[in-house]
Amino acid sequence: MAIQRKAIALISGGLDSMLAVKAVQKQGIHVEGVNFYTGFCVEGHTHAIRKKDKDKQKRNNALWVAEQLGIRMNIVDISEEYKKIVLNPQHGYGANLNPCLDCKIFMVDKANTMLNKARGMAADKGFDFIITGEVIGQRPKSQRKDTMPLIARESGADDRLLRPLCAKLLPPTLPEREGWVNRDELYNFNGRNRKPQIALAKEFGLEDFAQPSGGCCFLTDESYSRKLADLWTARGRKDYELDDIMLLKVGRHIRPAQHYKVIISREEGENNFLMGYRKQFHSIKCVSHGGPLSLVDGAPTEADLLTAARIATRFSQGKNSPSVTVEIQDKNGVARQVDVTPMDANDIQQAWYV
Repeated sequence: MAIQRKAIALISGGLDSMLAVKAVQKQGIHVEGVNFYTGFCVEGHTHAIRKKDKDKQKRNNALWVAEQLGIRMNIVDISEEYKKIVLNPQHGYGANLNPCLDCKIFMVDKANTMLNKARGMAADKGFDFIITGEVIGQRPKSQRKDTMPLIARESGADDRLLRPLCAKLLPPTLPEREGWVNRDELYNFNGRNRKPQIALAKEFGLEDFAQPSGGCCFLTDESYSRKLADLWTARGRKDYELDDIMLLKVGRHIRPAQHYKVIISREEGENNFLMGYRKQFHSIKCVSHGGPLSLVDGAPTEADLLTAARIATRFSQGKNSPSVTVEIQDKNGVARQVDVTPMDANDIQQAWYV
């Protein structure tokens, strides 16, 4: 009786990992998925917060892919240990603060640990190899032909790491050599052209999938990376907490001075989200006019808080009024009302915008 081989697949929620699993499933391999939670990929979060995005998709694509493929999904929180990758990537950053190569090595290593742990159990429960949706030439930092063996080697997965979508362009792996999978039924995708993946999706009968590139990591975004770098500079150290990750993608971030920053909501949904942080920061709320809720991060003085209030009211319905009443509340909930003159748009220096 033939042994059914088992694989564990890294599932990002994008099209490539979905296709990679499907290609191996067609060969009779039992597949389970794993999605690693880093804190930087919270799909649908911004759409859920902002009312203007209420009609946009809010699903968790990794879980949705698992449902479509009929596989078990393991979600593993690695957010704390992932910090060392973000703060000190051994292979450097990509175009922004994305440590893509170190990230891939780290995640394959985690999957390899799961594989080895499972293989140490009863034979009928173990995994035999790892699947990823990588395609040579698709990403300039982590998906090059010269980095493919580096990822396999440094992660410890070695030739138990199979990339079904570009396998024919790489040396045969253990699953191919042992005949667990048929190399002839794998693919030779290369480069950033998405047409082969779209065509394969149609061939597999997949009509719905996440954006073709599948990326959801905030660290690949230039604006987000700039805010994170600014945070590190202002605090004088490279570090972050989960709340920092969330707040960096909400609202306008304006830094009038090195020691404090104003986070100004852009609409009602962000107002509601920032309300949850009023015990961690000074906050400013417009009272006499409709306007944003703002948080003040850092170590503001009394004069700084008044400046922050003048900036915040510039984005209120009272921006052209001679005076706007605001409520300034400290972290302990002690609040007071003051009248301020909204700052003129020309006085908010462009350099202050993070």
